[in-house]
Parts: sequence; C-alpha cells; structure tokens
Amino acid sequence: MRFLKWLRVVLAVLVFVPILAFFLDFADALPDKLHFLADIQLLPAILGGFWLAVAVMLVLTLLFGRVYCSVICPAGILQDVINRIYCIGKKKSKGSRRFRPHKPANWLRYTLLVLTAATAVIGFSELCLLLDPYSNFGRVAANLLRPLAIWVNNLLAYALNRMGNYALYNVTINTVTATSVIASAVILLVFIALTVWRGRLFCNTLCPVGALLSLFSRFSFLRIAVDKTACNHCLACERSCKAEAINSKEAKIDMSRCVGCYNCFDSCKQNALTYRPFYVADKTQPAAAPEPHKPNSRREFIATSAAIAVAAPVAILKAQNGQSDGEKLPPVTPPGSLSLERFKDKCTGCHLCVTQCPSHVLLPAGLQYGFGYLLKPRMAYIDSYCNYECTVCAEVCPTEAIKPLTVEEKTTTQVGIAHFYEDRCVVSVKDQDCGACSEHCPTQAVHMIPYKGTLTIPKVEDELCVGCGGCESICPVRPDRAIIIHGHSVHQLAEKPKEEDAIKVDVNDFGF
Repeated sequence: MRFLKWLRVVLAVLVFVPILAFFLDFADALPDKLHFLADIQLLPAILGGFWLAVAVMLVLTLLFGRVYCSVICPAGILQDVINRIYCIGKKKSKGSRRFRPHKPANWLRYTLLVLTAATAVIGFSELCLLLDPYSNFGRVAANLLRPLAIWVNNLLAYALNRMGNYALYNVTINTVTATSVIASAVILLVFIALTVWRGRLFCNTLCPVGALLSLFSRFSFLRIAVDKTACNHCLACERSCKAEAINSKEAKIDMSRCVGCYNCFDSCKQNALTYRPFYVADKTQPAAAPEPHKPNSRREFIATSAAIAVAAPVAILKAQNGQSDGEKLPPVTPPGSLSLERFKDKCTGCHLCVTQCPSHVLLPAGLQYGFGYLLKPRMAYIDSYCNYECTVCAEVCPTEAIKPLTVEEKTTTQVGIAHFYEDRCVVSVKDQDCGACSEHCPTQAVHMIPYKGTLTIPKVEDELCVGCGGCESICPVRPDRAIIIHGHSVHQLAEKPKEEDAIKVDVNDFGF
C-alpha cells in the first residue's frame, strides 16, 4: 500500500504546479484553458453553480475519503509543502515533526460550516472570503508569490541585459495593493503557524470545505484500517499523521479527519495498516484499553482563537481606516458582475481575475469601500483601462461572480459613466489644447466640442459610455482627474456606437 503515498504526491504535483503557474504567469504564456483547475475547487464550484464538479468531488469522497484535501485543494498541498520544509529542518536538528491524536473540535468546525453556508445563502460572503481554502491560496499566490517571481525575473533581466542578452525584460509589479499584501501575509503566517503546530489543523477545524467533506468521508467505501493482529502499538503511524486522525493505542482511525495523505503506510514497519472496503470485518484481537480523554482547555482555546486571528488584522485595518460602507462612490465592478450586491455575494476574492487581466485594470480593494468589499477586485483606472472587447476575467472566474459574456455583450455592458469636471480640465484651467480622453474613448462617448476660439473641450454622451476607463486613465490632471468613471450599482446597457459614414474624396493629384 505504500505506493498510494507516491501516487498521491504525483497527482498533487500535477494539480498544484499548473494552478500556481497560472497565478504566477505574468508573461501571459500559459493557455487560458488552465482556469478549469479553479472551476473544480469545491466552494467556488458551489457558489458558481457548477453542480457536476460538486457531485464529482462528493462521489470521490464517498469512494476514497478526503483525497480532495491532499490532491486537488491547492491550500492543502501548500500546507503539505510547509510541513515538508519544516520536517527537513527538524531532521537536521532534533528529529522529524511528530503528531499525536487529539479530540476533534467538532463543535467549532461544524459551527463554522453552518455559519458559512447560512451567511452565503443570505448574501454575506465574508466568511467564504476568510475561510475558503482556494481563495486564501489564490491571495497568497497573487499578492506574495507572484511579486516575488516578478522580482526574480527583473533581477535576472538586469543581469542578462548587462551582458548584452535581452531574452528577459523588466516587468512592473502593478497588481497588488498594501491591503492585499498585508492580508495575504497574515494568511500565509496562519498556514505556517497551524501547520507547524498541529499539521492539518486548519483543514479539520477552520475550513468549511474540510468540514463538509468530513460528513461524507466518514462513510467512504475505501478506508484505512488497522490490522489489530499485526499492530504492536508503536505509535509510528499516529506520529506521521498530520491530520491527527490515528489513535494507535485504540487502533482507531477517524476517517472524518483523515485527508488521504497515506503517510501512515510509509511509517508502519509492521504492515499493520490496510486500505480496504468498509464492510471487511476487523481482525478479532482486542486493542489496548483506551485511555480516558484528558481535556486540554489551553489547546482548545487556541484552536478557537485561530478563527479570530484570521480576521483580527482586517478589523484593525478597518478601525485605523475609519471608513464605513457608503461614504464614497461605489466601486466599479468588472463587466459581467451584473451588480455590486451580486458581486459582493459571490466573489471570494481569489484574485485569479486580477492576475489574468491583460491590462491590469483590476486591483484588490482595501477598506475604502467598507468591510463588505474588502479584498474584492475593483476597476482601478490609475494607469490602465478595460480593453473594449476583452472577456478574460469572466472566463477565468471560478464562482461566476463575473458572469461569462460574449464580445457583443461586453461591448454594450455599461459598468459606469464618465463624469467630466470642467473646473479641473487643462482646457478650462490653462487654456491649453488636450483631447486625450476623446482619443482614447473606444465608443466616442467622450468627444470634443467647441469651447473658446479654436479650443475644444470634452463632452460625455452617457448612452454611449461603457465605463471602460480609457478616458480616466489617460487624463493628465493630477491629483484629481478631470474625468472620472462613476460606477453603477446595477450594470446598464449602453448603446452601440454608430459607424460614421465614410467621406469620399476624389484625389486628382498628390496632396503635397
């Protein structure tokens, strides 16, 4: 049975590496089709209504236990990587990482599961954002690992350029914000702390996906069992169980917590562990008498506090910011999100759309729009705009918070309207010609009209504007731009721009 561990490792690598590479792909070298690996993540699939993927994951759990947590979930695999690095360090010093069985905190994990499900149903997605393992991994990859990869690329590009080799080029890090970096660092530190302390504690205590799968895995068809006639209660298996699901003294395995890593098979020298259908009868030799459970209030308190620790830095940032919902203009949400409320309800802030946006117009929000929009993507027209016919964000969104659009639908989706402030415009303030906003408007919703003498000034046709931000991003006025997109709380339909009649010119001679 020891080959099961290596099979699990190979499958995990085949899933984890493409997902990680997709988030790190700052050169846009990977095919967009790789986003299907995000579509099979359980919580995004539930929120997005991909019921076939949900059914497949639940059937796999009923057959093989919680293999999803060790093979498909990138956050689970990341914790395995952290544990492996820690174990290597311990082997070089005092010995490898040791685990031991603990009584499961069922009251906590199932309470969080119920709360997450109930709040998601009523449209409060903050618990999904805080606890969804895939979205947490996505934020770590997008806001920490991706900038690190870009930094390494830039160092190599600099070194190669000095030698006359221009195979690599410098890349600007423009997809992160201070809030997203801080939040992602907190997530990574929580993963590291819980993994080093208690292995898969996050998966078996805080994760709603793990809690949901545990309801099915306890009835799995194939499961790990202890051959009581061969077991000598050496504790080797339970010391290698990062899910803390094995009680060697009682020869019992809690399949609701077992994540299917199969490390126990490698550690057992007696070949006392088997992988078999649930109906096969146990060996009859009695196991050692169980020891009474000794409650450990300190550990249970820390486990309970871990959930609070995830959200505490967010609360601190909110207090420091001193803003509440509704104090500012609403954020401009991506085309396909349909409305601000729908987007807030369905987006879990995985930031896949942020990393895949070709024009990098999407940025994670801080607290400027309140706690309810924290870390969710917004259209930020700082130095870029939404490409008129681009639908990439809708294609890669795993929860359909950004609903897939055809190019025709995209070009008539009005996410907001440009508002012109004449008292800021250089034409009005400095009597200088400009017109940059009109030149960059793909629908000519912003066009120039006579102003003073030979000067022209922008005018906005609301019905033609799609809110792409071409005008705002190019406006030279600082700090407050002269033309700004005001987002719609509910997206509207814009008119399709009319094609101008071609002017026929008879050329009888050269024009010079």
